[in-house]
Amino acid sequence: MQKMLRMPLLLALLSCLMMTPFFSQAEDTPSQTEAEQPVKVNVGTALPALQKRLDTLKQQVSAVKTDKKFTALNDDALKLAEDANKLAVVLAPQLTQIQAQLDVLGPAPAPGTVTETAQVVGQRKQLNNSKTLLTTQIEQVKAIAVNAQNLSSQIYGLRRDALKTQIALNTGSILGEKFWSPLISPNEKDTQRFDEFGSQVSDAWHQAWDEDWYFGSGFYLLLALVIGLFGRKALDRPMNWILPRWLPQGRFRRSFLACFTTLSTTVTLGISMQLICYIFTRLPDTSRLVMDFADQLVELTWFSAIIAGLGIALLSNSHPSWRLPGIADPLAKTLASFPILLAASIFIFGIIEQLNGLVGSSIDATLFGNGLSALLVALNCLIAPIRVNRMRRKMRAEGEQTEARSTMAGLIHLVISLTAFVILLALLIGYIPLARFVTFELLWIGLVVSCLYLLIHFVVDLCEAVFSPTTQSGKILQSTLSVNERHLSLASTLFSALGKTTLLLMALVALLNGTFGTTTPLELVSKIADIWGGKGLESMNIIPAHAVNAVLCLVVGWYILRSSRRWLDHEFLPKTTMDRGLRASLVTLFTNVGYVLLIMLTLSMLGIEWNRLAWIVSALSVGIGFGLQEIVKNFISGLILLTERPVKVGDLVSISGVEGDIRRINVRATEIQLSDKSTVIVPNSQLISQNVRNATMGNAQGVATIALTFPLDIDPEQVRNLLLEAYGLHESILEAPAPSVSFKELGPNGIVLSVTGYVNSPRMVSGTRSDLLYEILKMLRAAGISLSQTQTMVLEQPHRVTVEDEAKGQ
Repeated sequence: MQKMLRMPLLLALLSCLMMTPFFSQAEDTPSQTEAEQPVKVNVGTALPALQKRLDTLKQQVSAVKTDKKFTALNDDALKLAEDANKLAVVLAPQLTQIQAQLDVLGPAPAPGTVTETAQVVGQRKQLNNSKTLLTTQIEQVKAIAVNAQNLSSQIYGLRRDALKTQIALNTGSILGEKFWSPLISPNEKDTQRFDEFGSQVSDAWHQAWDEDWYFGSGFYLLLALVIGLFGRKALDRPMNWILPRWLPQGRFRRSFLACFTTLSTTVTLGISMQLICYIFTRLPDTSRLVMDFADQLVELTWFSAIIAGLGIALLSNSHPSWRLPGIADPLAKTLASFPILLAASIFIFGIIEQLNGLVGSSIDATLFGNGLSALLVALNCLIAPIRVNRMRRKMRAEGEQTEARSTMAGLIHLVISLTAFVILLALLIGYIPLARFVTFELLWIGLVVSCLYLLIHFVVDLCEAVFSPTTQSGKILQSTLSVNERHLSLASTLFSALGKTTLLLMALVALLNGTFGTTTPLELVSKIADIWGGKGLESMNIIPAHAVNAVLCLVVGWYILRSSRRWLDHEFLPKTTMDRGLRASLVTLFTNVGYVLLIMLTLSMLGIEWNRLAWIVSALSVGIGFGLQEIVKNFISGLILLTERPVKVGDLVSISGVEGDIRRINVRATEIQLSDKSTVIVPNSQLISQNVRNATMGNAQGVATIALTFPLDIDPEQVRNLLLEAYGLHESILEAPAPSVSFKELGPNGIVLSVTGYVNSPRMVSGTRSDLLYEILKMLRAAGISLSQTQTMVLEQPHRVTVEDEAKGQ
């Protein structure tokens, strides 16, 4: 019995011992829960603060242009992303705790099964609302963190792009360790980005050679290699056979061959690269990054191919006799590798720059690529002139004749050398953005100028070939339109001028609205803008980029206007039937209108609006009322003279006792050349307001009139016939109206006869009259007729009346 009583006691004691750890653990649980309580954060205040910081950063980024501010904003964006991630971490345990409480309560029972108390229902509803709110807040916080990261990436890209325009930023010399750091110790992020891109390219490559795609990939690759390596040579052979047989003899053959060589080189290389890229872009699983890289690679190939094609065409080592510029054969052979090396350099380092932009590489990697590309281009541009000068000295030493260098060729040579020197100097002192800017500006301007040179020669030679009377097309036009050779020559000059003008305008637009690597207008960022300050300039929106565009527009416009004026004055207008005065008036009027338009266009390029010039007009109005009144009056009078043409260049005029020929009508005054070759400057307003005698207006004829006095005993009929005979024998006297003799006067001194004859121009009167006097005098002496004797006045001493005389008279 006692044993039976002891067994429950032992079991109870054992149970107590076994439950002791659980009780101790249960006692410890509250303390641990208190230790793991989440940090309480006022989300209602922290979340709007983060959103406000993000909005502020976005506003600041849109107005920042300096590298220093970009760096500060990038740090702020990264700090914002870090703070948002910390807030998300803090909010996560709160969401876990609420979910745990909901799990304890369990899901809401189905209607009609179990009835819960109002307290449990309210608690579950409150927890669900808290869970929804907290989930939304966490999502907002994560969105802010993601937006901050994206903003940092955008700032990084903007900062990298800003390096292209921040030419005043010193980033370190190419001789420094920092410049070579991407090659010696590359950035981990850059390595990761390039590895990811390389893996995408590798995946596309392996996919291209899968069973479903390998046949097409092999075909496109083989076709691309054949076109790229042998395409241009295959096109040159039939063209060499066609040119001498189909095209007329003349300069058009060489310009056509140069254009064809450029076009064939560009097209074959461009199509070859497009076929290679199509191997990857046609695949369905090719990444967006690889496709973008392929598109940019094709564009870069076209640009590099144009440079190589232009160099090969202009040097024309395959056809030296058809070379367009005047370059000696040894010099052309010396420069044969230059365009190919330049195009290859641009292609290789252009790929590096495009990769940096696509993968979002670091600033150091971007500067490294920009610096190497600028360095290689500068070395090419500097070595080529040195090799040319060395070869030219060698040719002179050997007695060989070099080409006659023009001033323009020497200027181009000097500009390229100086530009290359500036690029190298900028790289050495640490201005890599400046070196990149100058490099690609040099490439773009050189490309545009080379294309302009080639196309202008092509257009001029084409017009001469089409309208030449010796070619088949010229003969067809001459017989069809019934025109003479002068009209064909005039049409050739006109159409070639229209073509050159169109090409010049296109070149100007290309220079102003694009540079290699950018599609926006020329953008220059300089610290000079900070100095400009002031409300007046700010209201006119004058910025350095616009100033450079305006200067470029002014220089190119002035050159176009000057060339057009020379073309009108010496080539086009002399082939027309206009008289010299009308031609001079048209040239002057064209020049004045051209200068006005050029000034207006330059002001427009500066960004100056006409309504901003009200204060200038107000200031000028006072000056016009005083000192500028005469200038404005003479200017308006000059425009009236050029439009109404009461007098024109070449007219013989007489004004205020001054008589001479008009040589030039300027904006303010007119130049009148006298008979002694001296020049009188007459204000234009006097030619409008005063009486002016125009002796040559309306094709006026000159009148040669001679009045002679004969004795009373002559035979008037004989003298009349003799005078008419003298006038009729002179070659300058016109037959119609016929010469005439009129009886002017009959007096005690003799008979006055006046003989009149007409000549073609008033300028012939003086010389013709002198010749006639010589001839008439000879004829009178031969006929024994003398002129009336000169009357002599005899002055006698008056008689002096004396007193004796008076007395005698009486």
